[in-house]
This record gives sequence, C-alpha cells and structure tokens, in this order.
Amino acid sequence: MAPALLFPLQPAHPEVVVPFAELVASGTAGRLWLGQSVMAESHQTIAYLAGRGIKVASGLGVTLMPLRHPLEAAAQARGLAVLTGRPVVAGYGAATPELVKALRGAPYERPATAAAGYARALRDILDGRIPQHSCESYAAGGGGLPPMRHAPVEVGLGVLRPGMARKAGAVADVAVTWMTPPAYLRDTLVPALAEGAAGRDAPPRVAAVVHVALAGAGRDPRRLAEAGAGHHLRAPHYTDMLRRAGVDADPADPRAGAAALVEAGVYVYGTAPEVAERLRGYREAGVDEIVLNPAGVMRTEGYKAALADAEQILDALAGTDD
Repeated sequence: MAPALLFPLQPAHPEVVVPFAELVASGTAGRLWLGQSVMAESHQTIAYLAGRGIKVASGLGVTLMPLRHPLEAAAQARGLAVLTGRPVVAGYGAATPELVKALRGAPYERPATAAAGYARALRDILDGRIPQHSCESYAAGGGGLPPMRHAPVEVGLGVLRPGMARKAGAVADVAVTWMTPPAYLRDTLVPALAEGAAGRDAPPRVAAVVHVALAGAGRDPRRLAEAGAGHHLRAPHYTDMLRRAGVDADPADPRAGAAALVEAGVYVYGTAPEVAERLRGYREAGVDEIVLNPAGVMRTEGYKAALADAEQILDALAGTDD
C-alpha cells in the first residue's frame, strides 16, 4: 500500500489542510490522515475538502470514543465515504482516563475491552446489523442505520500495547500505531494482533504513524522531536510503550524523551534517501501503511516547510519501490 500523509495539528480552518490533500490527490500519497480536533473538526474538514473537489481516501487516526456513540460514529464515517467516494479508515481510541471521566462520569474500567466493544458495534452498524452485545461503550440493541451505497469504511483502533493489540486483532480492520519502533511492532504488536485474530480470516492490517523530518542547516532533530512529540512524551501510556520497546522515556522529562526518540531512530531524521531507507524497516516489521507525520517541522517552521519535507520523502519512497 502506498505511504500516507498525516496533517498533524488541529487546524484553525480547513483551508490550511488543502495543500496536503492536494498532494494526496496527485497520487504521491495514498491517504490523508487527520487526528482528533476540537478546532476545525476532522470529519467536517474532510467534507470541506470534498466540497472543494478534493476527494481523497482518508483516515481518522484516531478520534476519541467517548465523544461519539458508535451509531453517530458510523453515520459520520459513512457520510465521509459517500461525500468523497473514496475509502475511509475510521480509527478510534479510548482516550485518557481523565477525559473519559470528565465526559462519562467515570473512566472505563477496562479500556481495551471497551474499545473492542466499540469497534465491534461500529462494524456491525456499518454492515447493516444492530449490535447485540453490551459493554462499557455500547448497550445491546442501540439501533442501526438505513442502508445506503458508499465507499468502503474500515474500522480502526489505536494500538500501543499488546493487550490492546490482542483486542484489536479480534475485531478491528486496522490497527493504528503511533511512535512505535519497528522492532517493537515486529516482535510484540504484530504477533499480539495475530493472536487476537485467531479464527478470523486475517489479522487487522497495520497503519503506523511515524515522525519524520529532513536534515537541514540549523535543524536540531532533538528540538524537532520535542516540538512534534512532546505532548505524547508527557503521556504515561505512550512512555510506557516506549520503555517496553527499549526507548528511555519518562513523562516527567519530555526533552530527554525526545533525545531518546532521535537516538533510537523512532524520530526518523536524515536526508530523503536515508529517511526512505529507515522507513523500509517498518515494512519489514509488518506495517502495511506508513503514515508520515511531519509535526516537528510544522510546529517549528510552518505548513510549507512540513509539506516540502513530506513531498521529498514521498518521492524518495516512490524511488525505493521502483
């Protein structure tokens, strides 16, 4: 599958996403991904692009389960598939316990089980069934949607650790990983997905979001990594995953965590051919869709610089596939 491109910030207006979507529409990248946004909302941004005539395959990687009932999530994802006429990956994550408590009154007792129930309900609704199971995220018989024609919609779950991977393996179409080292994917997450998928035709395919930046005069990869990944490096579930993978990350010290990302090669930095070569390691680890995340450059140098980096890396990746 062709590499994909993430617009990594919450856009103040969908107009800023247009050049990234146009790059995808040119065929240089296979899909445009957006994350959760409480500014220009991601579903609405993709719909805006479609209204401008930029109809591309899209991915939500990831939006947050407690913000949407599965019935509403299915309607929104299906709506994008109708408006764009292109495949959609509807990816969801359980969110932090603090946010879940603020929205629901209490955190999920078993977040991985709740996420699996959410994904199962969403898949059932998209397939024209009314889910008959109950869990923390869905009550049995909660309703369905009227049938309609639309482009394919895959259900994704955010996956960082083996417990969630096993749950996702049983129910998801796509496992969306973030900042996960290739060896950890190969040795831990991909086997856990396969274990969870026992009895299915195949495990979920893997879409890995990877921080990237090109080497350049005046650029410090540690500064770029902190700018692009600092928020996640403060989050205990991300740093726990990194430590399991052998990367020394402490939520109390994101600056040191950023340096560790660079040293471990998880923040992929170098010339365009060097970055492309390192990204091949993700393919070899079992990743089906590499999603380029230029957040560090975007936060420090702006949209145009991030887009220029992405375009050069995508061109280099195309060269390695020849």
